[in-house]
Amino acid sequence: MSNLISAVAWVRRGVAQQHPTKYVLDDEELERVSKLARIELQDARLELERAHQAAAEMGKGLDVEDETGDMEEDGEAKEGDNEDDWEDEDDSAMDVDGPKEKKKSKPASKAKDDLSEYNLDDYDEEETDAASGTGGLFSNIKGLTYYKDNNDDPYITLKEDLEDDEKQELEVLPTDNLLVVAKTEDEISQLEIYVYDESEENLYAHHDLMLPSFPLCLEWLDYPPVSSASDQSQVNAPSNGFGNYIAVGTLDPEIEIWSLDTVEAMYPSTVLGRPDKTKAHVPVPLGTGKKKKKKTKARQKDESCHVDAVLGLSWNKNVRNLLASASADRTVKLWDLSRHPLGNLETGEGGGAIRSFDVHKDKVQAVQWNAQEPSVLLTGSYDRTVRTFDSRAPGTGVGAVVGSDVEALRWDPWESYGFYVSLENGMVVNYDARTLPSNLDTPSAARFTLSAHDGAASSIDVNPNIKGCIVTGGTDKLVKVWNITDEDNGKKNVSLVTSRDLGVGKVFSTQWSPDDPLTLAAAGSKAKLQIWDLGSNFGTRKVFAGKLKEAGKILKEKEGKDGHGGVIGVASDGESEEDDDE
Repeated sequence: MSNLISAVAWVRRGVAQQHPTKYVLDDEELERVSKLARIELQDARLELERAHQAAAEMGKGLDVEDETGDMEEDGEAKEGDNEDDWEDEDDSAMDVDGPKEKKKSKPASKAKDDLSEYNLDDYDEEETDAASGTGGLFSNIKGLTYYKDNNDDPYITLKEDLEDDEKQELEVLPTDNLLVVAKTEDEISQLEIYVYDESEENLYAHHDLMLPSFPLCLEWLDYPPVSSASDQSQVNAPSNGFGNYIAVGTLDPEIEIWSLDTVEAMYPSTVLGRPDKTKAHVPVPLGTGKKKKKKTKARQKDESCHVDAVLGLSWNKNVRNLLASASADRTVKLWDLSRHPLGNLETGEGGGAIRSFDVHKDKVQAVQWNAQEPSVLLTGSYDRTVRTFDSRAPGTGVGAVVGSDVEALRWDPWESYGFYVSLENGMVVNYDARTLPSNLDTPSAARFTLSAHDGAASSIDVNPNIKGCIVTGGTDKLVKVWNITDEDNGKKNVSLVTSRDLGVGKVFSTQWSPDDPLTLAAAGSKAKLQIWDLGSNFGTRKVFAGKLKEAGKILKEKEGKDGHGGVIGVASDGESEEDDDE
């Protein structure tokens, strides 16, 4: 598996704790994790047996070494295994260390070059002077005292405070942004959390979190999810009911929610799904192995949980306890973060998703809540359709056929009825939801169609601070910024403002900063994160000057430091610059 970054998420300023807490794995935490994962010893043994059985059915039986391979058939040890059977052939052949006898100096006539007077033969046998207590050049070392802790050494006046030093290194200032990156490198998946200081144009890694599976999507949220009474992230969460969390969708059917204010965490704050039901880690035999080709059978759908990879996530900013997810199992599910993921702790019943929507005929790639209509969802699928519907009455929704697989979609925050869709064929289309039909057989015209990239338009984002400003990224390795204006006849005018290869390879994620109007983050197939500050470009500032003034945003004129042209990244470790032409 090649190295890549599959998703990026911003965290606005002032949200993160200034001094993150450290994760502590104690007995209570182990109990919480075992309950959260629904793992018991007997269940683990049963799963192991099922895994062996499934592997055997797939024709890949597990070879287990015979533990008695080194024993004779009669159960006795082999001849020669007993130490008593060994004898030395010649005891005199072994040298035994012992005190050396001093050699007696033989009387000899002194020659001109004779050195016997120096007694060099007995140089190494110099005895310690018992009276003076001294002997040898380094004998005084025994008098030195070693202190395990420098704070106990009276000769060290500058005391070290490692806790304060570490606390200072992990400090996140209120003026700092966090960026969460879903990264896979050398077949190891993890979340990397970066700190971005806009004033100093500094980007550096803060900490990381290991993931059990390949990450596909990220969604930031500030609602503390319910997990258990011993959940450390809830204990450390602010008393005002707000937190700093990231939801992660992976190739596994479960959704993990991690606290970004806890460093060195080993387990997520909560897990949405039923790992005891899906058993995604147990191989499922698809046939007898006699046939060369066998189509993969879709797993049976479950109303309470996903049974396949989670491809998209969206958090409702108005109803903060709701999280929507899109999956390869062709469903969209709604989760209530205020409910315990295990349901009733006494009976074990309940839990899971509160609603499940089956509105597509193929994998659902993307989902997003409408910021101005809290109950309305927008979804896009590999069945080449987009749907928008009220989550309270999904049967009354509308949609459109887009002609290609959906890569990404976004509601327009400046219009409650407008949305953008980026497609695999490189096109970007804009729709007015008020004009879409409920029957997909009826033609639906887009407000405008934009040929954005030579290849898949894999990402799109709408600027939350500037009206009519969008960014797209594609597999042609380009990041493009577009300006959309309204004409007098009601039509949209689209123009390209700037385009650049940021050196991230095929672009998989582009995200506008929630705080700076002309700052965006991009990442892709080269596993590199880049920050592009468009404010350092005079042409871009000139194009958006009027819109910035209307929005009440003040953009300081600045030039890129060190000749980087506004592109800021982490110092390179000498990674390969191979092109990804797959």
